[in-house]
Amino acid sequence: QVQLAESGGTLVQPGGSLRLSCLVSGVRLNKYVIGWFRRAPGKSREGISSIDTSDGRTFYADSVKGRFTVSEDNDKNTVYLQMNDLKPEDTAVYYCALPPRRWGLNYPLNSFEYDTWGQGTQVTVSS
Repeated sequence: QVQLAESGGTLVQPGGSLRLSCLVSGVRLNKYVIGWFRRAPGKSREGISSIDTSDGRTFYADSVKGRFTVSEDNDKNTVYLQMNDLKPEDTAVYYCALPPRRWGLNYPLNSFEYDTWGQGTQVTVSS
């Protein structure tokens, strides 16, 4: 059974940094696109980043471009989201997600491309 487990969320001050992890079990990551999404209170789910493990291409929403970096560790079957210069509007539950098949996606930041989700990790940016 494929499972995704996010970790690393916590309370952080504005301007601070966090690194989220997404551990994937039940399938090897290679050739998959892994997506990162978030849902802020009162808002719809937002696709913020993804990585294509077949060629290393990365994708970012404008809201996080230049501040967030996605990466992978194939040996650990884990994808990371490094978040810098955090702002109060980054407060949300963060999820990673896996699509139903390997190889590229047409819309790597769109949730309809993914069918397996982690439970989420809470990130709160506040002073």
